[in-house]
Amino acid sequence: MNTKYRDLIDQTYYFPQEEFKLEGSELQFHDIDLMELVKQYGAPLKFTYLPKISDNINRAKGWFKTAMKNLGYKGTYNYCYCTKSSHFQYVMNEALKNDIHIETSSAFDINIIEKLKASGKLKDDAYVICNGFKRDQYVANIGRLINNGHKNCIPIIDNYEELSLLEDRINDDFEVGIRIASEEEPKFEFYTSRLGIGYKNIVPFYNQSIKDNDKVSLKMLHFFINTGIRDTAYYWNELNKCLKVYINLKRICPTLDSLNIGGGFPIKNSLAFDYDYQYMVEEIINQIQLACKEADVEVPNLFTEFGSFTVGESGGAIYEILYQKQQNDREKWNMINSSFITTLPDTWAISKKFVMLAINRWNDEYERVLLGGLTCDSDDYYNSEQNTNAIYLPKFKKDKPLYIGFFNTGAYQQTIGGFGGLQHCLIPQPKHLLIDKDENGKIFTKLFSEQQKAEDMLDILGYD
Repeated sequence: MNTKYRDLIDQTYYFPQEEFKLEGSELQFHDIDLMELVKQYGAPLKFTYLPKISDNINRAKGWFKTAMKNLGYKGTYNYCYCTKSSHFQYVMNEALKNDIHIETSSAFDINIIEKLKASGKLKDDAYVICNGFKRDQYVANIGRLINNGHKNCIPIIDNYEELSLLEDRINDDFEVGIRIASEEEPKFEFYTSRLGIGYKNIVPFYNQSIKDNDKVSLKMLHFFINTGIRDTAYYWNELNKCLKVYINLKRICPTLDSLNIGGGFPIKNSLAFDYDYQYMVEEIINQIQLACKEADVEVPNLFTEFGSFTVGESGGAIYEILYQKQQNDREKWNMINSSFITTLPDTWAISKKFVMLAINRWNDEYERVLLGGLTCDSDDYYNSEQNTNAIYLPKFKKDKPLYIGFFNTGAYQQTIGGFGGLQHCLIPQPKHLLIDKDENGKIFTKLFSEQQKAEDMLDILGYD
């Protein structure tokens, strides 16, 4: 009988895959020897494989370039990185190697932008797209950036009052965008996004506040929906409504030349993941071109704001199975040596699934288990895979350590988990490792942060 863990994976998925392969009974990720990392640095361990960031940026650029060429599209394409996915310097430095632009969401993002400009990492002509609800500090920082000469900073108007606040802070003429308050899928608890201005109110707002305003010109219309870019009737319907607004604005606003279709490209969350990126890009551009041609207006330059897609597939986490608890006749709990709530908070907050695989012992027999974290919180668990309602791992054996990996965890988890701060039940934050390639293509590692110590937490709590 085929009862080994490797047999299970072979029978369930196409394996090996581009980023995953086996060496003997041990898993490799982008040719990284994961068990060697464990031997050198221990577990729990978080890591970031930096080359994957550049790889995904250039994949997306290639899809848009191909689609525009195939369709004879006359506009340009601009790739923006959505910083809230991961603000870390190592992420920004890697992303900015690829001639991209930046999207921000809050005040302190601008401080990061200024640091990147001062170091020469961010070009003076790069676009900085400023999204989000703008409180006083955010408005002040945007004003400072533009007043200091960064003319390609485009504040995206989120509500009616923001325009006058920006005018007070910015000395010379400046450009803005307007965000559409998209209508959400029926499954949401609300119908219209809290972000942006309603479809029907955008043209009246432009006529009243921007059209005859000598200081402000409208450059961009911004469109984003919560569920991301997916081949569904809902997505195409919302895109079509967005294009109607763009066309109506373009007819009365000659300065409008850009459409920002936001972010939301999905990333791989299962070995069974299947998404035709090239088809989606080509169909989006085709829909835009057809609508503009029918209305006899110029096609817009296109912007995207990819966050999770940029950085998500670069990240991973490795845990050791500490112990197995047989709680009843059917349920076996494998306890990891960390916490899901603190290190992979989206598994707890939004029931997000990641690619999960054993790191070693692929030649051993497997069993069905549940995974539990170390906190005393009943929600600190992981109970299924994206495409199945169960988790299978090599059988627990006290004398044979078992390590498991969660992959494509690079977006949001560090900041939502409170990097460098307090963790739930004071579970320490794991070591974090950066993995890169040298000029000869050889993989090397660098420790970014040590595991938290008791002293770190006592200091935050005021005991020192």
